[in-house]
Amino acid sequence: MEKAVPLSVLILTKNEAERIEECLRSVTWADEVLVVDDGSTDETARIAESLGARVIRRKMEIEGKHRNWAHAQARHEWVLSLDADERVTPELAQEIADLVADSRSFETYSIPRRNYIGDRWIRYGGWYPSAQLKLFKKSVFRWEETTVHPRGISDKPWGVTKHDIIHLSYRDVKDCLEKMNRQTTLEAQKWAGDGRKIGLGKALWRAFDRTLRSYVFKQGYRDGWLGLVVAWMAGSYQLLSYAKYLECKNKQEEKA
Repeated sequence: MEKAVPLSVLILTKNEAERIEECLRSVTWADEVLVVDDGSTDETARIAESLGARVIRRKMEIEGKHRNWAHAQARHEWVLSLDADERVTPELAQEIADLVADSRSFETYSIPRRNYIGDRWIRYGGWYPSAQLKLFKKSVFRWEETTVHPRGISDKPWGVTKHDIIHLSYRDVKDCLEKMNRQTTLEAQKWAGDGRKIGLGKALWRAFDRTLRSYVFKQGYRDGWLGLVVAWMAGSYQLLSYAKYLECKNKQEEKA
């Protein structure tokens, strides 16, 4: 592309020094790259600034609310929301440039993601295409203001890009487990904070249903032993969240 695309790439970071450089180099075609850093203690902010990104330091407490605030800081109406472990291919970059330039295009787009564990692309078990709303006009889009897995919300119809984004989801199985531990803690806090009523029977059913759907109905078995790990994680997420939810409820009752 000869000219910078009039679009802001927004990347939320925290201690992403190992991965931020490759992410930034994949979006050099954008007119603005904005990194909102959540108190990194490594070289994330320095690396981002050295590569021309605008860096704002701000603590994240509620993810969805934090994302909405960050988007409001973007200089352009069009925003591409990325994580440090995501990469934009040249083909996707060209497609995005064409969509931004086309006044007849949609105002929001979901982008299919190729999710990886290590160097393995996980193609089944619901992990592909796993499209997410990532390209949008900020005036017609917002995030659900919740602490974990916020949903993208827009009353506008959206399109789907033809090309994928590369998502280096987990470095290895250990990384999978560590992230699941963090996310289930946030999930349990969300359930307890919302006053949800969740019993053991419902938790067990969810665990069984998620595992079966991932491994059998969504053909996770075709990814070999990693497909089994993915299915097991889908079910375990529900049980771990439930166990931590009970702990949160007990603490709330003790304080009452």
